[in-house]
Amino acid sequence: MSTYDLYAKAPGDPIWPVPAAGSARFTWEYEDGRDRLLALYQKGKDKQWDGAKRIDWELEVDPYDPLGTPDEVMTLYGSRYWDRMTDQDKGEMRRHYASWQFSQFLHGEQGAMICAARIVESVPDLDAKFYSATQTMDEARHAEIYARFLHEKIGMLYPINDNLQSLLGDTLRDSRWDMPYLGMQVLIEGLALAAFGMIRDTTDKPLPKQILAYVMQDEARHVAFGRMALRDYYRQLSDAELREREEFVIEGCYLMRDRLRGVEVLENFGIPRKEAAELSERSESLRLFRKLLFSRIVPCVKDIGLWGERLQKAYLDMGVFDLGDSSLDLLMAQDEEIAEQLDRERFATEERERVAEVREAIEEGATGA
Repeated sequence: MSTYDLYAKAPGDPIWPVPAAGSARFTWEYEDGRDRLLALYQKGKDKQWDGAKRIDWELEVDPYDPLGTPDEVMTLYGSRYWDRMTDQDKGEMRRHYASWQFSQFLHGEQGAMICAARIVESVPDLDAKFYSATQTMDEARHAEIYARFLHEKIGMLYPINDNLQSLLGDTLRDSRWDMPYLGMQVLIEGLALAAFGMIRDTTDKPLPKQILAYVMQDEARHVAFGRMALRDYYRQLSDAELREREEFVIEGCYLMRDRLRGVEVLENFGIPRKEAAELSERSESLRLFRKLLFSRIVPCVKDIGLWGERLQKAYLDMGVFDLGDSSLDLLMAQDEEIAEQLDRERFATEERERVAEVREAIEEGATGA
């Protein structure tokens, strides 16, 4: 079945062409490299995995409650629309919301794959090219996994959100080689990690928890890569050049905070756009998401050296200024540990099942004898 048959709303043209700008850069220095980046490259090679094998795709998923979402955090809960909905309607809405969320993850991962490939092409240093090549493979795997989850378990997709597409387009069209890092590694990946983490830590459904935990384990390396590369480069920029990048960050942060609300889902249920936006603004889940949204972005922006007065004022206005002192390293270490713990639990369960099968076979053999 074609993906186009599963879209809840027609996505428009099948191809989105984004004009490329900037130069492809070759380097003839093959020995020199930053130890931290080369170590991260080695880790990127060591940590490659196969989404068809590491994830247990045999796990059942109820498409009408794929994430175990409580009524209280549904956008329409407590509204006149919710009171009129049947249990079947509520299940359908859960399906649509999960589809919308994971569809944005999918489209974002394709964008990340393209941005990582653009970094390979445009970044001047070979150590960064090496690592970006491993990240391109990571993002391809993530897109593959999210696409499979949507096709096989949910049976529905949504087009890319207009505002996510706008931010992605601005990131890719910029001719400066550092902008795919800033737009993707810092802003879009930071947004994604907040959304992934919120679902990973609240869902009681094993398959989406596995998917998100393993993807976040990769993303921890990607954010570390962006921090290393940009921190080194931004030390060399003038105040005017830093201000240009801070303006890009400010605009992107307001866009993500104010526009990524899932209004498209409510419109699909016949709710007018203005009312859908108002209902979304009152949503408990949106408030929680916005609280977590900047937990990865603000400390990263501060760490790479974008911390001018205008940017600080913007973060004060958003109520997230204090997050600049959060420990990104601690968050990333937790992401790694959660994925490794899931592996340990899964392998222990498989080992117990194998031991039980052997015992049963021995007992059957002894009885037959």
